[in-house]
Formats: sequence, structure tokens, C-alpha cells
Amino acid sequence: QVQLVESGGGLVQAGGSLRLSCAASGRTFSTYAMGWFRQAPGKGRESVAAISSGGSINYADSVKGRFTISRDNAKNTVYLQMNSLKPEDTAVYYCAAAPGRVGVAVQGYEYDYWGQGTQVTVSS
Repeated sequence: QVQLVESGGGLVQAGGSLRLSCAASGRTFSTYAMGWFRQAPGKGRESVAAISSGGSINYADSVKGRFTISRDNAKNTVYLQMNSLKPEDTAVYYCAAAPGRVGVAVQGYEYDYWGQGTQVTVSS
């Protein structure tokens, strides 16, 4: 069982920045594919960014050039640095883990574990 705990959400003005963190349990974090998803009110869940155990990265087109995903295997943590935030980035953000998965996982069904979510609100 892998537990994921997100932090770093909050309220920010448009153009501002936030950094989300997701701390994972387990002794083999370096083998996890990790991802960030978001769900806005009345909308479906969408992939925001994903990073493989080998460091390959994928971003949604809507966040390319603004968001950066990274991981620190020594700290069992994945990060999402969000810059130039827009009101349309407002959503609950979830991190997800796919232990042992090779490559980048973009679809939600590819993940086995999910965090509880953290709210990000961007005011105009």
C-alpha cells in the first residue's frame, strides 16, 4: 500500500506561482511513475504532468511552458511548480503513483494510488 500526501495548494492571484508537493510512502519510490492530475468543478479529471521513474516527462498542452514536474527520490517526493497561473487552472490537484511502471503514465487508469487532493484557486 502506498500513501500519498499532497501539500502546497492555496489561493493565488492570476500570474502568481505555487509549488505543490506530494510525499509518498514506500521504500521503492524511485521505481514509481508519478503524475499530477486536476479536476475543476463540473469537469472531468485531466492529466497535468507526469514523470517516469527514469525521468521522462509529459505535460498537458495547456500547462506547457508554465508548469514543471520534478522528483526527489531521496525525499520520496514529487513536485509541481506552477508559474503564470491562470483562473482556468483553478481545480483540485491530485498526485498519483504507479509503482513499477516503465515509462510515463498519462491516463488515470494507469495509476494505482491517489492522494486526497489539494485545492488550487486562482483569482482574476
